[in-house]
Amino acid sequence: MSKKGKASMHLAGRVAVVTGAGSGIGRATALAMARRGCHLALADIDEASVGATAAAARALGVRASAHRLDVAERAAVRAFPQAVQAAHGRADLLMNNAGVALGGTFEQVHEDDFDWLMEINFGAVVRMTRAFLPLLRASDDARIVNVSSIYGIITPPGQAAYAASKFAVRGFSNVLRHELDGSSVGVSVVHPGGVATAIARNARVPAGASPDEVARGRTSMQKLLRMAPEQAGDIIVRGIEKRMARILVGSDARAAALLERLAPVGYWHLLKRAIKR
Repeated sequence: MSKKGKASMHLAGRVAVVTGAGSGIGRATALAMARRGCHLALADIDEASVGATAAAARALGVRASAHRLDVAERAAVRAFPQAVQAAHGRADLLMNNAGVALGGTFEQVHEDDFDWLMEINFGAVVRMTRAFLPLLRASDDARIVNVSSIYGIITPPGQAAYAASKFAVRGFSNVLRHELDGSSVGVSVVHPGGVATAIARNARVPAGASPDEVARGRTSMQKLLRMAPEQAGDIIVRGIEKRMARILVGSDARAAALLERLAPVGYWHLLKRAIKR
């Protein structure tokens, strides 16, 4: 039984929609679901990579469809539930995972870049949820899983846009959980810590940043990305099965959540001292 007293969510025979499924956490979580017998509607802007994930899922014995989708394209998102219904007849789980990164302080980041990130990291979560909620409500046991970040718990300098988007995902998820309480649709928000994906390597950088500054920033960020995506995917799926409202992925995410709770204003000074040691 879960903490709320409900039986575990069984994924076998269900249909999960996963965005950003071509690589990283999205791919790893999708394949962890497939190993539990969950069918998949997989979406990514990279058609080749999402096709490879679908092929890997089919090799595990489930039905998997691959869809090229840019989550920033509003019309495409609105049309996507119809494609999923045509391929699978239903949807029981929506995992909003697609996201991008953008380095730089608030003053360094151009307004257009800030808006670009918010449109993908937060706006797409809202649009996908709005598009799929009717299908999810038709299921007898459904769940929305929104991927935030450790930066949806703590706010390091140089991550103004990214942290803003991930806090927005966290807030939206919490409100949605309250609004859907008592329905067949549950909500989980995921806070991954340092997972070894390509998001830092592919991050957009401020136009005025020097090559050395960019290289230093990417090197320091890569050092924090230590957990294998496969391990993260298993943690997320176990959290879904337990109907966890908040899924912390990694000891760094758990530590950040505890520190922020104990010192909600002064935690960054404590972290800086710990880093210097």
